[in-house]
Amino acid sequence: MAGKREKIYPESKIELSPFVARHYDFLLDLVTLGGYARFIRKAMADLGIKPEDSILDLGCGTGRNAELMMKYLGPTGKITGLDLLPEMQEQFQKRFKDRARASFQQQRIDVPFDLGEKYDLAFMSFVLHGFPQPTRMIILENARRHLKPGGRLTILDYAEFPLEEKSKLFRWVFRTFECKYALDFIEYDWKAILRQLDFQVEEEKYYFKRSIRLLKSRLPD
Repeated sequence: MAGKREKIYPESKIELSPFVARHYDFLLDLVTLGGYARFIRKAMADLGIKPEDSILDLGCGTGRNAELMMKYLGPTGKITGLDLLPEMQEQFQKRFKDRARASFQQQRIDVPFDLGEKYDLAFMSFVLHGFPQPTRMIILENARRHLKPGGRLTILDYAEFPLEEKSKLFRWVFRTFECKYALDFIEYDWKAILRQLDFQVEEEKYYFKRSIRLLKSRLPD
């Protein structure tokens, strides 16, 4: 059927249909009544980007986050966005005329890969929760492989929380609209997992009543 493609992870919602991928930002703003736009601007400001940073954006989507991050970069800073979907590449490249400073590579992040380059910051926004746990570990290893000594890994995603302690409405929304992998993602101790991968956890920032977290970590120098 036109507009359909076979999913790598059928039980995940991380892989979007061509239509949703093309209109993702508009649909996200529409269903959140503009709330997501305000939230993501705040989260990007909280990243602590340095003007000279080289950033690897794993699962970059349309480039919306990259566009916000670029505002904090100086003339030597740059962003490389990775995503699987060609629709995301099209939208990413529409945002950036300077391909030397903001480039896109169509790349699966759930299998081992090597770009042959090291970065100051690896960033993921609402990516990890959409994969099974063994695949999440591959993605984290990919991020670590591409960081310089002392490089930072920052993950914006759901925090750990007991779902049963949330409101009835929250539980319904989460179970209805999230994939099954998100249900176990919120049960893992992600700080402990990062430490097992040699990252030093540096800071946490929470949003939406501690349901979402910006988790900052760093490799040793």
